[in-house]
Amino acid sequence: MKLSRAHMLERARARDPRYDGRFLTGVTSTGIYCLPSCPARSPKPENVVHFATPAEARNAGLRACRRCRPDDFYKGYDPDEEDAATVAREVVSAPARFADARALAARTGVGLTKLHGLFRAHFHDTPASFLARAKVAHACQRLQDGARVLDAALDAGFDSASTFYANFTPRVGMTPDAYRKLGASASFTLRLPAGYRTEEAFAFHGRDPEGIGERVVGRELVKAIRIDEVPVVLRVQFGRRGASNGLVRCSLEGARLDRRARYAAHALAVRLLNLEADPGDFEARSRRSPLRGLIRRRTGLRVPRTADAFEALVWTVVGQQVNVPFAVTLRRRVLARCGTEVSGLRAPPTPAQLAAVAVSDLRALQFSARKAEYLCELGAACVRGDLDLAPDLATPAPRLYRRIVAQRGFGPWSASYALMRGFGFLDCAPVDDVGLQTALHRLFALPERPDASATAALLAPFAPWRSLATYHLWASLDDGEAESVDAPPAAQPTRARRARARPSLPVVSPSATRTARTKESNP
Repeated sequence: MKLSRAHMLERARARDPRYDGRFLTGVTSTGIYCLPSCPARSPKPENVVHFATPAEARNAGLRACRRCRPDDFYKGYDPDEEDAATVAREVVSAPARFADARALAARTGVGLTKLHGLFRAHFHDTPASFLARAKVAHACQRLQDGARVLDAALDAGFDSASTFYANFTPRVGMTPDAYRKLGASASFTLRLPAGYRTEEAFAFHGRDPEGIGERVVGRELVKAIRIDEVPVVLRVQFGRRGASNGLVRCSLEGARLDRRARYAAHALAVRLLNLEADPGDFEARSRRSPLRGLIRRRTGLRVPRTADAFEALVWTVVGQQVNVPFAVTLRRRVLARCGTEVSGLRAPPTPAQLAAVAVSDLRALQFSARKAEYLCELGAACVRGDLDLAPDLATPAPRLYRRIVAQRGFGPWSASYALMRGFGFLDCAPVDDVGLQTALHRLFALPERPDASATAALLAPFAPWRSLATYHLWASLDDGEAESVDAPPAAQPTRARRARARPSLPVVSPSATRTARTKESNP
Protein backbone atom coordinates (compact mmCIF):
# COMPACT_ATOMS: atom_id res chain seq x y z
CA MET A 1 0.00 0.00 0.00
CA LYS A 2 1.37 3.41 -0.96
CA LEU A 3 2.05 5.52 2.12
CA SER A 4 1.31 9.23 2.15
CA ARG A 5 4.00 11.72 3.11
CA ALA A 6 1.97 12.79 6.13
CA HIS A 7 1.66 9.20 7.33
CA MET A 8 5.40 8.56 6.92
CA LEU A 9 6.24 11.73 8.81
CA GLU A 10 3.88 10.75 11.62
CA ARG A 11 5.24 7.17 11.89
CA ALA A 12 8.83 8.43 11.93
CA ARG A 13 7.98 10.93 14.68
CA ALA A 14 6.52 8.00 16.65
CA ARG A 15 9.69 5.98 15.93
CA ASP A 16 7.51 3.07 14.90
CA PRO A 17 9.67 -0.04 14.23
CA ARG A 18 6.84 -1.68 12.28
CA TYR A 19 7.64 0.64 9.37
CA ASP A 20 11.34 -0.23 9.20
CA GLY A 21 11.83 -1.59 5.69
CA ARG A 22 8.79 0.18 4.27
CA PHE A 23 10.45 3.56 3.76
CA LEU A 24 13.54 5.58 4.71
CA THR A 25 13.69 9.10 6.08
CA GLY A 26 16.25 11.29 4.33
CA VAL A 27 17.31 14.49 6.11
CA THR A 28 18.64 17.09 3.70
CA SER A 29 20.00 19.37 6.44
CA THR A 30 22.34 16.67 7.81
CA GLY A 31 22.83 14.60 4.68
CA ILE A 32 21.85 11.28 6.27
CA TYR A 33 19.07 8.72 5.84
CA CYS A 34 17.48 6.74 8.68
CA LEU A 35 15.00 4.01 9.53
CA PRO A 36 11.61 5.23 10.79
CA SER A 37 12.51 3.88 14.26
CA CYS A 38 15.76 5.82 14.50
CA PRO A 39 16.16 7.25 18.04
CA ALA A 40 17.83 10.44 16.79
CA ARG A 41 16.07 13.78 17.20
CA SER A 42 13.22 14.22 14.73
CA PRO A 43 14.08 16.61 11.86
CA LYS A 44 11.92 19.47 10.68
CA PRO A 45 9.37 18.25 8.07
CA GLU A 46 10.66 20.69 5.47
CA ASN A 47 14.07 18.96 5.63
CA VAL A 48 12.67 15.46 5.11
CA VAL A 49 12.65 13.46 1.87
CA HIS A 50 11.46 9.85 1.78
CA PHE A 51 13.06 6.97 -0.09
CA ALA A 52 12.03 3.40 -0.82
CA THR A 53 15.53 1.86 -0.68
CA PRO A 54 19.02 2.73 0.58
CA ALA A 55 20.23 2.85 -3.05
CA GLU A 56 17.77 5.66 -3.81
CA ALA A 57 18.97 7.59 -0.76
CA ARG A 58 22.63 7.17 -1.69
CA ASN A 59 21.93 8.26 -5.26
CA ALA A 60 20.48 11.43 -3.79
CA GLY A 61 23.82 12.11 -2.10
CA LEU A 62 22.91 11.00 1.44
CA ARG A 63 24.83 8.64 3.74
CA ALA A 64 23.58 6.01 6.18
CA CYS A 65 22.88 6.99 9.79
CA ARG A 66 25.42 5.57 12.24
CA ARG A 67 22.85 5.18 14.99
CA CYS A 68 20.10 3.12 13.35
CA ARG A 69 22.34 1.57 10.61
CA PRO A 70 19.73 1.30 7.86
CA ASP A 71 22.08 -0.50 5.46
CA ASP A 72 22.64 -3.28 7.99
CA PHE A 73 18.87 -3.55 8.50
CA TYR A 74 18.19 -3.94 4.76
CA LYS A 75 20.93 -6.57 4.53
CA GLY A 76 19.35 -8.45 7.41
CA TYR A 77 22.41 -7.89 9.61
CA ASP A 78 22.19 -6.69 13.21
CA PRO A 79 25.59 -6.50 14.96
CA ASP A 80 23.98 -6.50 18.41
CA GLU A 81 21.98 -9.60 17.54
CA GLU A 82 25.11 -11.32 16.25
CA ASP A 83 27.00 -10.45 19.44
CA ALA A 84 24.15 -11.76 21.60
CA ALA A 85 23.81 -14.96 19.56
CA THR A 86 27.56 -15.61 19.64
CA VAL A 87 27.88 -15.40 23.41
CA ALA A 88 24.64 -17.37 23.86
CA ARG A 89 25.98 -20.19 21.70
CA GLU A 90 29.13 -20.31 23.82
CA VAL A 91 27.05 -20.45 27.00
CA VAL A 92 24.86 -23.27 25.67
CA SER A 93 27.82 -25.32 24.45
CA ALA A 94 29.98 -24.87 27.59
CA PRO A 95 28.04 -23.25 30.46
CA ALA A 96 30.69 -24.23 33.03
CA ARG A 97 33.05 -21.67 31.48
CA PHE A 98 30.95 -18.84 32.90
CA ALA A 99 30.54 -18.45 36.64
CA ASP A 100 28.12 -15.54 36.49
CA ALA A 101 26.90 -12.57 34.46
CA ARG A 102 30.18 -10.72 35.03
CA ALA A 103 32.03 -13.53 33.31
CA LEU A 104 29.67 -13.19 30.35
CA ALA A 105 30.29 -9.45 30.21
CA ALA A 106 34.05 -10.00 30.29
CA ARG A 107 33.76 -12.47 27.41
CA THR A 108 31.76 -10.08 25.23
CA GLY A 109 33.85 -7.04 26.13
CA VAL A 110 30.86 -4.93 27.19
CA GLY A 111 29.63 -3.63 30.52
CA LEU A 112 26.91 -5.29 32.58
CA THR A 113 24.35 -2.67 31.57
CA LYS A 114 24.97 -3.29 27.86
CA LEU A 115 24.94 -7.06 28.43
CA HIS A 116 21.56 -6.87 30.19
CA GLY A 117 20.22 -4.83 27.29
CA LEU A 118 21.42 -7.41 24.75
CA PHE A 119 19.85 -10.36 26.57
CA ARG A 120 16.59 -8.58 27.28
CA ALA A 121 16.19 -7.52 23.67
CA HIS A 122 17.22 -10.81 22.06
CA PHE A 123 16.34 -13.53 24.58
CA HIS A 124 13.74 -11.80 26.76
CA ASP A 125 15.78 -12.79 29.79
CA THR A 126 18.50 -11.56 32.09
CA PRO A 127 22.06 -12.86 31.59
CA ALA A 128 22.01 -14.61 35.00
CA SER A 129 18.70 -16.34 34.29
CA PHE A 130 19.80 -17.37 30.80
CA LEU A 131 23.02 -18.82 32.22
CA ALA A 132 21.07 -20.78 34.85
CA ARG A 133 18.74 -22.21 32.17
CA ALA A 134 21.72 -23.30 30.07
CA LYS A 135 23.39 -24.95 33.07
CA VAL A 136 20.21 -26.84 33.98
CA ALA A 137 19.78 -27.99 30.36
CA HIS A 138 23.39 -29.22 30.32
CA ALA A 139 22.89 -31.06 33.61
CA CYS A 140 19.72 -32.70 32.28
CA GLN A 141 21.62 -34.07 29.30
CA ARG A 142 24.37 -35.43 31.54
CA LEU A 143 21.81 -37.10 33.82
CA GLN A 144 20.08 -38.66 30.80
CA ASP A 145 23.47 -40.09 29.82
CA GLY A 146 23.75 -41.75 33.23
CA ALA A 147 26.09 -39.35 35.05
CA ARG A 148 25.95 -39.15 38.82
CA VAL A 149 24.09 -36.16 40.21
CA LEU A 150 27.17 -34.43 41.66
CA ASP A 151 29.15 -34.98 38.45
CA ALA A 152 26.31 -33.50 36.37
CA ALA A 153 26.18 -30.46 38.65
CA LEU A 154 29.92 -29.83 38.43
CA ASP A 155 30.04 -30.42 34.67
CA ALA A 156 27.28 -27.85 34.21
CA GLY A 157 29.18 -25.25 36.23
CA PHE A 158 27.26 -25.18 39.52
CA ASP A 159 29.57 -24.42 42.42
CA SER A 160 27.59 -26.30 45.08
CA ALA A 161 24.93 -28.98 45.45
CA SER A 162 22.54 -26.54 47.14
CA THR A 163 22.78 -24.07 44.24
CA PHE A 164 22.27 -26.91 41.80
CA TYR A 165 19.12 -28.19 43.51
CA ALA A 166 17.74 -24.66 43.94
CA ASN A 167 18.01 -24.01 40.19
CA PHE A 168 17.17 -27.49 38.92
CA THR A 169 14.04 -28.52 40.81
CA PRO A 170 11.75 -25.53 40.01
CA ARG A 171 12.60 -25.65 36.29
CA VAL A 172 12.40 -29.43 35.88
CA GLY A 173 9.61 -30.17 38.34
CA MET A 174 11.56 -32.86 40.20
CA THR A 175 14.86 -33.40 41.96
CA PRO A 176 17.98 -34.34 39.98
CA ASP A 177 17.86 -37.81 41.56
CA ALA A 178 14.28 -38.39 40.36
CA TYR A 179 15.10 -37.02 36.90
CA ARG A 180 18.04 -39.40 36.54
CA LYS A 181 15.66 -42.35 37.09
CA LEU A 182 12.93 -40.92 34.88
CA GLY A 183 13.51 -43.09 31.81
CA ALA A 184 12.62 -46.31 33.62
CA SER A 185 8.85 -45.71 33.78
CA ALA A 186 6.01 -44.57 31.50
CA SER A 187 4.70 -42.30 34.27
CA PHE A 188 6.29 -39.62 36.40
CA THR A 189 5.33 -37.02 38.97
CA LEU A 190 6.06 -33.30 38.78
CA ARG A 191 6.07 -30.91 41.71
CA LEU A 192 4.49 -27.56 40.90
CA PRO A 193 6.01 -24.36 42.29
CA ALA A 194 4.25 -22.78 45.24
CA GLY A 195 1.30 -20.69 44.10
CA TYR A 196 1.06 -22.29 40.65
CA ARG A 197 -2.26 -21.43 39.02
CA THR A 198 -4.07 -24.20 37.16
CA GLU A 199 -7.14 -22.17 36.17
CA GLU A 200 -5.56 -20.52 33.14
CA ALA A 201 -4.01 -23.79 31.93
CA PHE A 202 -7.42 -25.51 32.13
CA ALA A 203 -9.11 -22.58 30.38
CA PHE A 204 -6.55 -22.55 27.56
CA HIS A 205 -6.47 -26.29 26.88
CA GLY A 206 -10.17 -26.81 27.56
CA ARG A 207 -11.59 -24.15 25.24
CA ASP A 208 -13.32 -26.81 23.15
CA PRO A 209 -15.57 -29.05 25.32
CA GLU A 210 -15.95 -31.34 22.29
CA GLY A 211 -12.25 -31.32 21.49
CA ILE A 212 -10.75 -34.36 19.78
CA GLY A 213 -7.13 -33.33 20.26
CA GLU A 214 -7.16 -32.32 23.91
CA ARG A 215 -9.67 -32.32 26.73
CA VAL A 216 -9.93 -31.13 30.28
CA VAL A 217 -11.89 -33.60 32.40
CA GLY A 218 -12.22 -32.48 36.00
CA ARG A 219 -8.66 -31.88 37.21
CA GLU A 220 -7.02 -33.79 34.36
CA LEU A 221 -5.63 -32.55 31.03
CA VAL A 222 -5.62 -35.24 28.34
CA LYS A 223 -3.74 -34.31 25.17
CA ALA A 224 -2.69 -36.16 22.02
CA ILE A 225 0.94 -35.36 21.20
CA ARG A 226 3.81 -36.65 19.08
CA ILE A 227 7.14 -37.88 20.37
CA ASP A 228 9.64 -38.55 17.59
CA GLU A 229 6.70 -38.52 15.15
CA VAL A 230 4.93 -41.25 17.16
CA PRO A 231 1.43 -40.25 18.34
CA VAL A 232 0.74 -40.85 22.04
CA VAL A 233 -1.63 -39.49 24.67
CA LEU A 234 -0.26 -37.53 27.60
CA ARG A 235 -2.36 -37.42 30.77
CA VAL A 236 -1.57 -34.63 33.23
CA GLN A 237 -3.53 -35.21 36.44
CA PHE A 238 -3.54 -32.38 38.96
CA GLY A 239 -4.21 -32.89 42.65
CA ARG A 240 -7.43 -31.68 44.22
CA ARG A 241 -7.98 -27.94 44.32
CA GLY A 242 -6.21 -26.38 47.26
CA ALA A 243 -3.94 -29.38 47.87
CA SER A 244 -0.74 -28.30 49.58
CA ASN A 245 1.66 -30.81 48.02
CA GLY A 246 1.35 -29.42 44.45
CA LEU A 247 2.00 -32.78 42.78
CA VAL A 248 1.02 -33.56 39.17
CA ARG A 249 1.01 -37.13 37.89
CA CYS A 250 1.85 -37.57 34.21
CA SER A 251 1.41 -40.77 32.22
CA LEU A 252 1.60 -41.91 28.59
CA GLU A 253 -0.77 -44.06 26.56
CA GLY A 254 -0.29 -45.50 23.10
CA ALA A 255 2.87 -46.78 21.48
CA ARG A 256 5.68 -48.32 23.48
CA LEU A 257 8.34 -45.67 24.02
CA ASP A 258 12.00 -46.09 24.83
CA ARG A 259 13.92 -44.35 27.60
CA ARG A 260 14.87 -41.34 25.48
CA ALA A 261 11.25 -40.80 24.43
CA ARG A 262 10.15 -40.76 28.08
CA TYR A 263 12.55 -37.93 28.74
CA ALA A 264 11.02 -36.15 25.74
CA ALA A 265 7.56 -36.65 27.27
CA HIS A 266 8.77 -35.06 30.48
CA ALA A 267 10.12 -32.06 28.55
CA LEU A 268 6.79 -31.69 26.80
CA ALA A 269 4.84 -31.77 30.08
CA VAL A 270 7.18 -29.14 31.56
CA ARG A 271 6.59 -27.04 28.45
CA LEU A 272 2.79 -27.31 28.65
CA LEU A 273 2.92 -26.27 32.31
CA ASN A 274 5.51 -23.57 31.46
CA LEU A 275 7.54 -24.34 34.57
CA GLU A 276 10.60 -22.44 33.32
CA ALA A 277 8.75 -19.12 33.15
CA ASP A 278 8.90 -18.22 36.84
CA PRO A 279 6.82 -15.03 37.28
CA GLY A 280 8.41 -14.20 40.64
CA ASP A 281 10.75 -11.45 39.43
CA PHE A 282 7.99 -9.86 37.37
CA GLU A 283 5.58 -9.88 40.31
CA ALA A 284 8.20 -8.49 42.69
CA ARG A 285 9.04 -5.67 40.27
CA SER A 286 5.34 -4.91 39.79
CA ARG A 287 4.26 -4.60 43.44
CA ARG A 288 4.13 -0.82 43.20
CA SER A 289 3.08 -0.67 39.57
CA PRO A 290 -0.39 0.13 38.20
CA LEU A 291 -0.81 -3.61 37.54
CA ARG A 292 -0.49 -4.55 41.20
CA GLY A 293 -4.26 -4.99 41.60
CA LEU A 294 -4.51 -7.29 38.59
CA ILE A 295 -1.49 -9.30 39.68
CA ARG A 296 -2.89 -9.79 43.19
CA ARG A 297 -5.94 -11.44 41.62
CA ARG A 298 -3.77 -13.90 39.69
CA THR A 299 -0.50 -14.23 41.55
CA GLY A 300 1.52 -17.03 39.97
CA LEU A 301 -0.01 -16.58 36.49
CA ARG A 302 2.02 -18.10 33.65
CA VAL A 303 1.32 -17.84 29.93
CA PRO A 304 -0.04 -21.26 28.80
CA ARG A 305 1.95 -22.83 25.96
CA THR A 306 1.23 -25.18 23.10
CA ALA A 307 2.91 -28.57 22.75
CA ASP A 308 5.27 -27.30 20.06
CA ALA A 309 5.88 -24.32 17.81
CA PHE A 310 4.26 -25.86 14.74
CA GLU A 311 1.03 -26.45 16.63
CA ALA A 312 1.07 -22.79 17.72
CA LEU A 313 1.50 -21.58 14.12
CA VAL A 314 -1.23 -23.87 12.78
CA TRP A 315 -3.75 -22.81 15.39
CA THR A 316 -2.84 -19.15 14.92
CA VAL A 317 -3.76 -19.39 11.23
CA VAL A 318 -6.90 -21.39 12.01
CA GLY A 319 -8.10 -18.72 14.41
CA GLN A 320 -7.40 -15.67 12.23
CA GLN A 321 -10.38 -13.43 11.48
CA VAL A 322 -13.01 -15.70 13.09
CA ASN A 323 -14.69 -15.84 16.48
CA VAL A 324 -13.67 -18.36 19.12
CA PRO A 325 -16.56 -20.87 18.70
CA PHE A 326 -15.95 -21.15 14.97
CA ALA A 327 -12.17 -21.30 15.51
CA VAL A 328 -12.43 -24.36 17.75
CA THR A 329 -14.80 -25.94 15.23
CA LEU A 330 -12.20 -25.44 12.50
CA ARG A 331 -9.54 -26.92 14.79
CA ARG A 332 -11.64 -30.04 15.20
CA ARG A 333 -12.05 -30.33 11.45
CA VAL A 334 -8.31 -30.00 10.80
CA LEU A 335 -7.58 -32.71 13.36
CA ALA A 336 -10.24 -34.99 11.89
CA ARG A 337 -8.92 -34.45 8.34
CA CYS A 338 -5.15 -34.36 8.93
CA GLY A 339 -4.43 -35.68 12.43
CA THR A 340 -3.63 -39.23 13.54
CA GLU A 341 -5.89 -41.30 15.78
CA VAL A 342 -4.43 -42.44 19.11
CA SER A 343 -6.38 -43.79 22.11
CA GLY A 344 -9.61 -42.09 21.07
CA LEU A 345 -8.03 -38.70 20.32
CA ARG A 346 -6.36 -37.15 17.28
CA ALA A 347 -2.71 -36.06 17.39
CA PRO A 348 -2.01 -32.72 15.63
CA PRO A 349 -0.96 -32.95 11.97
CA THR A 350 2.71 -33.04 11.08
CA PRO A 351 4.06 -30.59 8.50
CA ALA A 352 4.07 -33.42 5.92
CA GLN A 353 0.44 -34.31 6.63
CA LEU A 354 -0.64 -30.70 6.30
CA ALA A 355 1.38 -30.16 3.13
CA ALA A 356 -0.27 -33.21 1.57
CA VAL A 357 -3.79 -31.79 1.98
CA ALA A 358 -5.31 -30.08 -1.04
CA VAL A 359 -6.57 -26.52 -0.66
CA SER A 360 -9.92 -27.71 -2.01
CA ASP A 361 -10.17 -30.21 0.86
CA LEU A 362 -9.78 -27.45 3.42
CA ARG A 363 -12.20 -25.23 1.50
CA ALA A 364 -14.78 -28.03 1.88
CA LEU A 365 -14.30 -27.73 5.66
CA GLN A 366 -15.36 -24.03 5.49
CA PHE A 367 -11.87 -22.56 5.46
CA SER A 368 -11.47 -19.42 3.42
CA ALA A 369 -9.36 -19.76 0.27
CA ARG A 370 -6.53 -17.68 1.72
CA LYS A 371 -6.51 -19.49 5.07
CA ALA A 372 -6.45 -22.88 3.31
CA GLU A 373 -3.51 -21.73 1.20
CA TYR A 374 -1.65 -20.42 4.26
CA LEU A 375 -1.98 -23.75 6.07
CA CYS A 376 -0.83 -25.83 3.10
CA GLU A 377 2.09 -23.49 2.44
CA LEU A 378 3.06 -23.55 6.13
CA GLY A 379 3.34 -27.34 6.07
CA ALA A 380 5.26 -27.30 2.79
CA ALA A 381 7.71 -24.66 4.05
CA CYS A 382 8.54 -26.79 7.11
CA VAL A 383 8.95 -29.93 4.99
CA ARG A 384 11.36 -28.12 2.65
CA GLY A 385 13.31 -26.75 5.59
CA ASP A 386 12.55 -23.15 4.66
CA LEU A 387 10.98 -22.53 8.07
CA ASP A 388 13.05 -23.88 10.96
CA LEU A 389 10.85 -24.24 14.03
CA ALA A 390 13.30 -26.21 16.16
CA PRO A 391 15.58 -23.47 17.49
CA ASP A 392 17.97 -24.01 20.36
CA LEU A 393 18.27 -21.88 23.45
CA ALA A 394 20.74 -19.58 21.68
CA THR A 395 18.40 -18.48 18.87
CA PRO A 396 17.42 -14.81 19.35
CA ALA A 397 13.74 -13.90 19.41
CA PRO A 398 14.03 -11.29 16.61
CA ARG A 399 15.56 -13.94 14.34
CA LEU A 400 12.63 -16.28 14.96
CA TYR A 401 10.25 -13.39 14.44
CA ARG A 402 11.72 -12.67 11.02
CA ARG A 403 11.45 -16.32 10.02
CA ILE A 404 7.76 -16.36 10.88
CA VAL A 405 6.72 -13.07 9.27
CA ALA A 406 8.51 -14.12 6.08
CA GLN A 407 5.95 -16.92 5.82
CA ARG A 408 2.85 -16.02 3.82
CA GLY A 409 -0.17 -15.50 6.07
CA PHE A 410 1.74 -14.31 9.13
CA GLY A 411 1.66 -10.67 10.07
CA PRO A 412 3.42 -9.08 13.05
CA TRP A 413 0.58 -9.81 15.49
CA SER A 414 0.38 -13.50 14.51
CA ALA A 415 4.16 -13.90 14.73
CA SER A 416 4.32 -12.26 18.15
CA TYR A 417 1.43 -14.37 19.42
CA ALA A 418 3.25 -17.51 18.22
CA LEU A 419 6.47 -16.41 19.93
CA MET A 420 4.55 -16.05 23.18
CA ARG A 421 2.52 -19.27 22.98
CA GLY A 422 4.74 -21.52 20.91
CA PHE A 423 8.25 -20.47 21.98
CA GLY A 424 7.62 -19.09 25.45
CA PHE A 425 9.28 -15.69 25.00
CA LEU A 426 8.40 -13.37 27.87
CA ASP A 427 8.74 -9.91 26.32
CA CYS A 428 6.32 -9.90 23.39
CA ALA A 429 4.23 -6.74 23.50
CA PRO A 430 1.40 -6.69 20.92
CA VAL A 431 1.01 -2.94 21.23
CA ASP A 432 -1.66 -2.66 18.50
CA ASP A 433 -3.87 -5.39 19.96
CA VAL A 434 -7.38 -4.08 20.57
CA GLY A 435 -7.91 -6.30 23.61
CA LEU A 436 -4.70 -5.05 25.22
CA GLN A 437 -5.56 -1.44 24.46
CA THR A 438 -9.07 -1.92 25.86
CA ALA A 439 -7.67 -3.36 29.09
CA LEU A 440 -5.27 -0.42 29.48
CA HIS A 441 -8.06 2.02 28.66
CA ARG A 442 -10.17 0.57 31.45
CA LEU A 443 -7.36 0.13 33.97
CA PHE A 444 -6.16 3.73 33.71
CA ALA A 445 -9.63 5.23 33.06
CA LEU A 446 -8.16 7.01 30.04
CA PRO A 447 -10.33 9.45 28.09
CA GLU A 448 -9.81 7.32 24.97
CA ARG A 449 -8.29 4.00 24.07
CA PRO A 450 -4.49 4.35 23.79
CA ASP A 451 -2.85 4.04 20.40
CA ALA A 452 0.18 1.84 19.72
CA SER A 453 2.69 4.47 20.88
CA ALA A 454 0.87 5.10 24.15
CA THR A 455 0.45 1.36 24.70
CA ALA A 456 4.18 0.82 24.18
CA ALA A 457 4.96 3.57 26.68
CA LEU A 458 2.58 2.11 29.27
CA LEU A 459 4.12 -1.34 28.90
CA ALA A 460 7.77 -0.24 28.70
CA PRO A 461 8.36 -0.39 32.49
CA PHE A 462 7.51 -4.11 32.46
CA ALA A 463 10.35 -5.20 30.14
CA PRO A 464 11.57 -7.93 29.90
CA TRP A 465 8.25 -9.44 31.05
CA ARG A 466 5.76 -7.72 28.75
CA SER A 467 4.21 -11.06 27.74
CA LEU A 468 3.20 -11.56 31.38
CA ALA A 469 1.96 -7.99 31.68
CA THR A 470 -0.06 -8.47 28.49
CA TYR A 471 -1.54 -11.72 29.72
CA HIS A 472 -2.60 -10.16 33.03
CA LEU A 473 -4.25 -7.33 31.11
CA TRP A 474 -6.02 -9.73 28.75
CA ALA A 475 -7.23 -11.77 31.73
CA SER A 476 -8.57 -8.60 33.37
CA LEU A 477 -11.17 -8.32 30.60
CA ASP A 478 -13.01 -11.14 32.37
CA ASP A 479 -13.03 -9.34 35.72
CA GLY A 480 -16.14 -7.21 35.23
CA GLU A 481 -15.63 -3.75 36.61
CA ALA A 482 -11.90 -3.79 37.28
CA GLU A 483 -10.19 -1.45 39.73
CA SER A 484 -8.87 1.60 37.91
CA VAL A 485 -5.84 3.69 38.73
CA ASP A 486 -4.74 7.19 37.90
CA ALA A 487 -3.20 7.40 34.45
CA PRO A 488 0.59 7.78 34.70
CA PRO A 489 2.44 10.34 32.57
CA ALA A 490 3.41 7.52 30.19
CA ALA A 491 -0.22 7.26 29.11
CA GLN A 492 0.37 10.37 27.03
CA PRO A 493 4.02 9.75 26.08
CA THR A 494 6.35 12.52 25.12
CA ARG A 495 8.60 12.20 22.13
CA ALA A 496 11.49 11.11 24.38
CA ARG A 497 9.38 8.50 26.14
CA ARG A 498 8.20 7.09 22.83
CA ALA A 499 11.83 6.71 21.77
CA ARG A 500 12.65 4.72 24.90
CA ALA A 501 9.46 2.64 24.75
CA ARG A 502 10.05 0.83 21.50
CA PRO A 503 8.55 -2.66 21.79
CA SER A 504 10.84 -5.66 21.69
CA LEU A 505 9.18 -6.88 18.50
CA PRO A 506 7.10 -4.98 15.94
CA VAL A 507 3.57 -6.28 16.36
CA VAL A 508 0.12 -5.33 15.14
CA SER A 509 -3.34 -6.52 15.97
CA PRO A 510 -5.60 -8.78 13.91
CA SER A 511 -8.39 -7.36 11.84
CA ALA A 512 -10.82 -5.00 13.53
CA THR A 513 -13.64 -7.33 12.55
CA ARG A 514 -12.93 -9.42 15.64
CA THR A 515 -13.80 -8.48 19.21
CA ALA A 516 -11.17 -7.78 21.83
CA ARG A 517 -11.80 -11.08 23.59
CA THR A 518 -11.75 -12.99 20.33
CA LYS A 519 -8.34 -11.59 19.50
CA GLU A 520 -6.93 -12.61 22.85
CA SER A 521 -8.43 -16.07 22.54
CA ASN A 522 -6.74 -16.90 19.26
CA PRO A 523 -6.32 -20.74 19.28
